[in-house]
Amino acid sequence: MQSLTRLLANCTLTLHPQQQRVVAAALQQQQLRTKTKYVEKPKPGAGQQFRRIVHFPEEYTVQPLKITHLAGRDPVTGRMVAKGIGGGIKQQYRWIKWVRDGPSEEGATQEERVVELLRDGCRTAKVALVAVGDELKYILATENMREGDILKTSRFIPRIPVRPNEGDAYPLGALPAGTRIHCLEKNPGQPCHLIHAAGTFGTILRKFDDKVVVQLPSKREFAFDRTCMATVGRLSNIEHNKEHVGSAQRMREMGNRPRSGLWKRKEGKHGRKVRRLPPMTTIAPPAAPKEQEIRLTLNL
Repeated sequence: MQSLTRLLANCTLTLHPQQQRVVAAALQQQQLRTKTKYVEKPKPGAGQQFRRIVHFPEEYTVQPLKITHLAGRDPVTGRMVAKGIGGGIKQQYRWIKWVRDGPSEEGATQEERVVELLRDGCRTAKVALVAVGDELKYILATENMREGDILKTSRFIPRIPVRPNEGDAYPLGALPAGTRIHCLEKNPGQPCHLIHAAGTFGTILRKFDDKVVVQLPSKREFAFDRTCMATVGRLSNIEHNKEHVGSAQRMREMGNRPRSGLWKRKEGKHGRKVRRLPPMTTIAPPAAPKEQEIRLTLNL
């Protein structure tokens, strides 16, 4: 490469300008031929999944939604990110309505009837089809939920805690201490995006001021606002973590690629470490949106 460059420098006086541009372009192409385009590959575990893309319509529907399988690849660049994902049986995705909303007046509750219980291949817990008025929606089913059950939803916080049944939705301030809950709001009005896995539940420990302390499945304690909605009960399919796979074909049906087969002896980092849980964390309200800048002009 250096000799070719020196040759080009020596031949500058003898080559035509157009010929010089052709040779320079060839040299540049030869330099870039061995280089690959650098693409920043996203890392798994950053809140983005690489198993499937769900195509949500504009309006809520109980019809199964269309899915695009990613097989561990980044949807933008196409680069492989999660190597353990791929294959699997095509599943139907059912749109869960995460907001359980009800009346806020004293004594008034919204009643919902469980129409059907079914399994969704895209989540571990069972799904319940619920009817309220002329509306149908999906929610996560609890451990002892049955078809025909009547569920109650209310946003009112009474002076004396209520006696809820499985599947009922109330604010944290309306539930007594020791109640098992799931589908918990992180902040009032936000979708219930905590405690969704099969067989999991949180426990209400105590109350102070306008906060309610909840122990999550990870055994960590968090203080939530007393108006955050939560669903009562333990999630269904409690034997999910004890299910025996049994064969490599079953793992492929579940959408998991074969492992490399490389065996490595466990080192000290694989030993069991018993650490003290961190102290209770208070959930802060979301940050206020930035004010939009307004520019005024005097143009007529």
